[in-house]
This record gives sequence, C-alpha cells and structure tokens, in this order.
Amino acid sequence: MRKSRLVSRIIKPRTGRCVMLAVDHGYFQGPTTGLSTLGRTVEPLLPYADALMITRGAIRNWIEPIVDIPIILRVSGGQSILKELSNETITTCIEDAIRINASAITCSVYVGGEHEKETIENLSKLVDDGEKYGIPVLAVTAVGKEMVRDARYLGLASRICVEIGAHIIKTYYTEGFDKVVEACGKVPVVIAGGKKLPEIDALKMAHGAISDGAVGVDMGRNIFQSDSPVGMIQAVRTIVHDGKSVDEAYEIYEQMKR
Repeated sequence: MRKSRLVSRIIKPRTGRCVMLAVDHGYFQGPTTGLSTLGRTVEPLLPYADALMITRGAIRNWIEPIVDIPIILRVSGGQSILKELSNETITTCIEDAIRINASAITCSVYVGGEHEKETIENLSKLVDDGEKYGIPVLAVTAVGKEMVRDARYLGLASRICVEIGAHIIKTYYTEGFDKVVEACGKVPVVIAGGKKLPEIDALKMAHGAISDGAVGVDMGRNIFQSDSPVGMIQAVRTIVHDGKSVDEAYEIYEQMKR
C-alpha cells in the first residue's frame, strides 16, 4: 500500500502521467554544463516538475528542506566519466533513502555492458530492500558500448529490469517504441531525455513517446541546458499532461523565451 502511494506521488493519478526532472548527472559527470550551480538552476523549475531525480549529496547541498517534491533518489555510482561507466555499485543505503523521505530509488542497469551482471545484481538488491520498506524502484536502462539504441535492444534491457522486479522503467526513445512499452507489461515506462537536442526535436521525442505508450519523460539536459528552461519544461508538461501537439507546445516555449 505504501509503495502504491509513493508511485502515485510520482505518476499523477489525474492523468496517469509524469514529468520527471533529472539532475543527477554530477554523480559521474561532475559539474556538468547547467548544473555547476545546481540550486540556482533547479529552483525555478521545481513548480513544473512532478518528481526530481537527484543524489543525496545534491539534495543536502542545494535543495531546501521545505521543498515538497517527490524525490527519486539515485543510489548507484562508483565510477566517473573517465572510466568504464558500467562498473557501478550501490552508493546509498536504504536507511538513508528513508531519512531523505525518497518516493523512489534508482540505479542504472547496463545490459550489454562490461559489468552487466553486477548492475543487474545491484537492481535485485534494491528491489529486495524496496519491497522490505515499501519503496518503489526505478530502473534506468543504460547502454553497452557495442549496443545500438533500437527497439530490440531497449526491449531486451527493459524486460530484464521488469523481470528482476523494477516498478518503473526509464529507457531511451526509439523507432518502434511501442514494442518496448509492450515488453514491459503493466510496468510504467518513462523516456530518458538523453543528450541536448534542438527544442523542437526534444518536444517531438516527448510527443512520440507518449503516443507510443510511455507514461512520461525524465528529462535533464533538454530542459536545464535550454535557452529557456522554464519555457521548455512547461512545453513538455503540456504534451505529457494536456495532450498538446508539438506545435502548440513549441509555441509555449517560444512565448516564454520571448
């Protein structure tokens, strides 16, 4: 019951959809562009985000305790962008997630990566801990160096995460994405924003994902690296929650930019 309540904080019951804001990049990228002053970047975006994906250190440094937003707590890491990214471990215990009052916990699973087995074990441990304390687990399907981000591979990676017990899947959008969603059964799917795209292309991606069955997006760089971050997150919201077209959403972004 507690787990269901926490999921409903993230995926809004009114629409059955969500807009997550990902700002956990620093756990392997350091002070990436747009997040050098994380608090200054995130604060104006919080009213428009349904949940915040972030690390415990970033919460304690840059997010005011009075902020009431569901937290998806990044609990995996152990490598930098200079090393093999799949060599992850669990960096945050479940007790600290409870202290932070996280609505979900998350780790990356590198299907096809050098350390595939270890990252699947990480997910398994998180699911066991989450079930024990009633905290849902979001699995991020990462990318092996030799793997193509197509529906076949992403469906494989997402289905493995479902079978291990993840409660929400985050994966990349691709042609034939409806097959990826189908592979996940009843487990809700959100898309990763990925690298920075032109705003119109990011909105097309969000619209395509929703049309193909995703419940929402978890965007970071396509929002906080935009020339109008508030306009961009509002535009994404209208697609996800209001069913607006790409052109209608882009006009909102343009208005805010002006």
